Amino acid sequence: MQIILVHPKLRQARTLSLTRRHLAYALGVALFAFMLGSGLLYYITFQVAVALQVPFLKNIIESVAAEDLRRQEQRLNDSLQAMAMKLGDLQAQIARLEALGERVSGLAGIKPQEFGFGKPPGRGGAVPGAAAAQQEPRLPDLQREIEKMSGNLQSRAFFLNQIEVALSERSVARTLTPSMQPVNEGFVGSGFGWRHDPFTGRVSMHEGLDFAAPVGTPISAAAGGIVIVAEYHPAYGKMVDLDHGNGLTTRYAHASKLHVKVGDIVKRGQLIADVGSTGRSTGPHLHFEVRVNGEAKDPEKFLAVGQMLPAVAANK
Repeated sequence: MQIILVHPKLRQARTLSLTRRHLAYALGVALFAFMLGSGLLYYITFQVAVALQVPFLKNIIESVAAEDLRRQEQRLNDSLQAMAMKLGDLQAQIARLEALGERVSGLAGIKPQEFGFGKPPGRGGAVPGAAAAQQEPRLPDLQREIEKMSGNLQSRAFFLNQIEVALSERSVARTLTPSMQPVNEGFVGSGFGWRHDPFTGRVSMHEGLDFAAPVGTPISAAAGGIVIVAEYHPAYGKMVDLDHGNGLTTRYAHASKLHVKVGDIVKRGQLIADVGSTGRSTGPHLHFEVRVNGEAKDPEKFLAVGQMLPAVAANK
């Protein structure tokens, strides 16, 4: 599009060429100026109306503010209700956790009363009225409940940690105590104590138990430990000594075959040798000893503990 400008002061007519791009720019500038002017006019009008307290605009402003306040209060109430429900769920979980801790503490030999647990303290009071029963929870009340619950969780966590430690110690002690019979077959042919020596006929101290069993009968570790001896001895024949810690050791003698070597770590019930009649022996059997700090103890007292454990577990 072309625009021709004619004026007496102009020596000659001038021609302006307007393209579509120029028209688009002009239209955009015009719309922007219109919107800016409209917004400015609305702002000035609104400020004047507020300053003059025009009833119509004042009612609109108050209505908008009240609606916004109502929505904020509703969101706050919804949040408080959600927090109260969550607290109720946590309280129920703590109650179940406490009941579980009381049951497990009996197995660990810990009294819940030592940690302030047990039966909850007495509670009571008058029945709340309808207004009090329908009262919404308040944020300070919920904050106090959360702090109280945090303390309860910490104390119960400490209590359960003590139970775990006690159970772990008991499990380790049981694993390392020679309370499992080393052979499943055979019978006790000779007990612990003074007896007539089968070779000399003289009275001598027998420092272990003799389990009469066929050659090749599996010999299992009576408890977990470390192999400290796995060799042939002139009197004990092929033998294995296990160290269970705290000065406690066991010996398995007269074997026909050894399945472990010095330094091996064996578990309770693991195969370590086979019954035989090597060394100073009159027939196939297992000679089993238990020693504490080098002193021979009656193995039957240790094995009796292992026989009592299943019965105790069944009663519980």
